[in-house]
Amino acid sequence: MTTYERIKRMYEHREADRVPIIDYAWPETVRRWRAEGLPTDDYYAYFDLDKTAYISLDTSPRLPTRVIEENDEFIVATTSWGATRRTFKNRTTTPEPVDFAITTPDDWAKIRDRMTPSDDRINWAHLQQNYKTWREEGRWITGGLWFGFDITHSGMIGTENMLIAMLEEPEWVMDMFETELNLNLALIERVWDAGYTFDELHWYDDMGYKGTQFFSMKLYRELLKPFHQRAIDWGHQHGCYVRLHSCGNIMPFVPELVEMGLDGLNPLEVKAGMDPLKLKREFGDRLLFHGGTNAAQWHRPEIILPQIRELVPQMMQNGGYIFASDHSIPDTVSLSNFTQIIETYKEVGRY
Repeated sequence: MTTYERIKRMYEHREADRVPIIDYAWPETVRRWRAEGLPTDDYYAYFDLDKTAYISLDTSPRLPTRVIEENDEFIVATTSWGATRRTFKNRTTTPEPVDFAITTPDDWAKIRDRMTPSDDRINWAHLQQNYKTWREEGRWITGGLWFGFDITHSGMIGTENMLIAMLEEPEWVMDMFETELNLNLALIERVWDAGYTFDELHWYDDMGYKGTQFFSMKLYRELLKPFHQRAIDWGHQHGCYVRLHSCGNIMPFVPELVEMGLDGLNPLEVKAGMDPLKLKREFGDRLLFHGGTNAAQWHRPEIILPQIRELVPQMMQNGGYIFASDHSIPDTVSLSNFTQIIETYKEVGRY
């Protein structure tokens, strides 16, 4: 089976030849594996992982970027979203926020009009060069959006500013969400209309952290849900499945997302409190689950291998599951660790 055929059957809640596997190894992890004997940087091909493709867009306000400080350890620079971030050179971490240029409705008003659709926000050359091959190889193709709470708080105005604004200035928050989504949908529509269709619509919107959510269900329903619903509806109107990536513990939000028609959820961050087996029991006939194995334990075979043997056979029942860590593969995971995980997954993940 091709990856396209395999993942389509998972979304249809049907069995395939095996459970698909889609995961991401940090650059440091791949460097470690190479030093430990991996003969190629293409670990996807080496381990026969599933082939996918992602269509990304430039949905930022396109603010000027500049390097403020640089040394052997890190770079401090501004982003096109208006944040100042410290990014470490020799290890993969979430960039460390230093400052934000947009912290008030007046700041937002000055840059709002920069978020207008234009063809140069789409990498047409990349699509022209690769799209045909993606289809010929049977890849699963995803159209990517980026809007909502995650990018707004972490990339543009700051978490504290965002959470206060959600309570005290909800009209400003909703205007940011709407402006972001309008730009995203206008651009992805251009991609679709140009003939570069895709199988799945996907966006990142981390709404939780360890143990709980950033905001209440009430605020979700009032401020963010209408925009999530618009994205889901656009995907379904275009014949696509729709998948959300949301880190952290969002267990209370899942019933709402299912009712809205969401088709897939990732990464099921168990180290933050997500319960994949509970979700499978309650929503396994309506939702595809992707992830759900604790990345913080992937370097401990005595713990993670029994977990995989217990989890995968239950999650894969009647389709609806893609195997992965609950975020990405850190450099604590050796080549031997990963090889054991793949061997175990292939042992228990076949239908």
